[in-house]
Amino acid sequence: MPDVLRPGLTLVLVGTAPSRISAAARAYYANPGNKFWRTLHAVGLTPRLLDPQEYPRLPEFGIGLTDVAKRHSGVDAALPAHAFAPDELRGKLRQYRPSLVAFTSKRGAAETLGVPTARLPYGPQPQALEGAELWVLPSTSPLAHSHFVLEPWQALAARVAELRGGTRDGNESHPHAVP
Repeated sequence: MPDVLRPGLTLVLVGTAPSRISAAARAYYANPGNKFWRTLHAVGLTPRLLDPQEYPRLPEFGIGLTDVAKRHSGVDAALPAHAFAPDELRGKLRQYRPSLVAFTSKRGAAETLGVPTARLPYGPQPQALEGAELWVLPSTSPLAHSHFVLEPWQALAARVAELRGGTRDGNESHPHAVP
């Protein structure tokens, strides 16, 4: 999957690796059971629900996308240790300098930070990552459905709105549940 990165982004969302469905579709978070696109809209990070194939439009909303295991696909638990490229990710963050970096799974964050997943709470983290405010979010993957909570995503959207100096997308907040 190609990175969706450019200078001036408010937020870069970092996945672990694309699922096999996403890799086949050549679109981020393309599994119909994945809550990613519905979550972005529900919390107000996007003004409307985007289709996975519209992922290149995210910079219009100040959002970028990348993965910490760019050359692999599949479920997090099945990825080999050598799949992860945290130094490559750090280099991209130094190059593009987003205000916020949010991992969309604990595994990606753990592999990048060298911290066990059990020691990573959801939400903002005490340390920065290459100068960017660091967040860890619950995975939107269907495999993580039983652990998904919307509140950290809502808090991130509120922080993004705060950094932008206004409401999330020109409207009030969107406290909607994600189906």
